[in-house]
Amino acid sequence: MIGIDIIKIERIKNFIDRFGENGLKKFLNDSEIKDIKRAQTVAGYWAAKEAIAKALKTGIGKELSFKDITIYKEKSGAPNFRLSNKIIKRYKIKDCSLSISHDGDYAIAVAVIESSSTNKA
Repeated sequence: MIGIDIIKIERIKNFIDRFGENGLKKFLNDSEIKDIKRAQTVAGYWAAKEAIAKALKTGIGKELSFKDITIYKEKSGAPNFRLSNKIIKRYKIKDCSLSISHDGDYAIAVAVIESSSTNKA
């Protein structure tokens, strides 16, 4: 399964200006907030979580929350993600991969998720 999302970085800058850290806590886990140094990173994490939701064909809502997804960086600096145990079990997740990129005014993310079943458990 594959998902992609793109977001304008200015939209995230405005969100941060308006809601600050309390706003970030609505969609980022504590470990993700510690990684944040720039609005571009926040935008990339937002796009990543949306791409993951699209790959799972759920969107963000009752079945999958932002907090079910944790974005992190490998030792190499490459982005990756973990899903909550309930999501791994529900969708029978075997493997996953993530790419995040920023250019100019935009951040984009692509998520690939391998599942042993295309149906929900």
